[in-house]
Amino acid sequence: MSRPTSPVREVRIAGPLASFAADFQSALRDAGYTPLSAGTQLRLMAHLSRWLDESHLTAADLTAERVEAYLRARRAAGCTWLSSRRGLAPLLDVLAARQALPAGPPPAPGTPTDVLLAAFGRYLRSERGLEAGTTAAYVACAARFLSRYAPGRELEGLTARDVTGAVLAESATHSVASTRYFIGGLRAFLRFCCLEGLAEYDLSAAALPITGRRTSSIPRGIGPTDARALLHSCDRRRAVGRRDFALLVTLLRLGLRASEVSALALDDIDWRAGEFVVHGKGRRTDRLPMPADVGEAIADYLRRGRPTTARREVFLRVIAPVAPLSGDGISSVVRRACQRAGVPPVGAHRLRHSLACAMVRSGVPLPEIGGVLRHRSLASTTIYARVDLDALRRLARPWPSGPTR
Repeated sequence: MSRPTSPVREVRIAGPLASFAADFQSALRDAGYTPLSAGTQLRLMAHLSRWLDESHLTAADLTAERVEAYLRARRAAGCTWLSSRRGLAPLLDVLAARQALPAGPPPAPGTPTDVLLAAFGRYLRSERGLEAGTTAAYVACAARFLSRYAPGRELEGLTARDVTGAVLAESATHSVASTRYFIGGLRAFLRFCCLEGLAEYDLSAAALPITGRRTSSIPRGIGPTDARALLHSCDRRRAVGRRDFALLVTLLRLGLRASEVSALALDDIDWRAGEFVVHGKGRRTDRLPMPADVGEAIADYLRRGRPTTARREVFLRVIAPVAPLSGDGISSVVRRACQRAGVPPVGAHRLRHSLACAMVRSGVPLPEIGGVLRHRSLASTTIYARVDLDALRRLARPWPSGPTR
């Protein structure tokens, strides 16, 4: 009996894209596509190549407008699979890498405000070491300040009254938390303007902090029973189960942030020394010991679960294209494990709280807990002092009693 032919081998590509077929097939294989999924992508390539040939076009004519025209024609013909630009993205990426696509129009010169905000964003990433999400939020705060509260004003002419007025106006229409974030972004922007010589004085101090009722909720983790249930929910006979088990063990035992687990790379692990490097907030790096159970779980995943790829990140997606798990993706893994285990859903950061709460109940001093969690300030760790209620009750002074009337 003859062996079935691979779906990839069945695809015949003719027309202007035929010369790129081998490169595209290699890219699909490197990205972790199965033969069936790769065949689907190649059939899409063959369809686009026929459309170009019938329209007397080549890859050099695939402008953004023509890509949309092709997708409209594809949907009009009744095709319901890979009929969006997202589905076409793997092929377009390969064509772009081969410089087969037409060059885009030169970017329009930005306004002076656009140039200023772009420079501010680069400063936040390179000098302050902020993550992309925080950088984008701070740039948005600076843009809001310039457009709403200082339109048409030169930065040299800004005064403390302008800054304070912007904070007051923001607080009148936004929540306390949103206003606090605006103040943080505004302060960073004003310091940047002073450092760059765009403003004569550093007006960041004029963005006065605001207070509001802060919640006094006790940090909550998950109990040992729920933690064991999460681990037992992973089917370690499958690659995805071995990945999820290694990821959950790492979060539970080390209290890492989701972004730190996402950034963990193969080059960060020193197997001989039993240590690894953690890339934390603000570009901080720490060398931490790797517990035996964490090392065993990661090694098992690397040997029998991780896709074969040139990517250096440890935890990868199991569905092509192969890419590292983002912070949100890691929290999604935790939530899916909660669903399988039948426990209330939590995110990855709740597992970090679990480690801290367990150390508090075991009598570990707060400075040592802060060291394990890699807090920059002990003030960030003091929230866990509220976990040990029995110790807090011993500190409470008796209610003053007076003469009864």
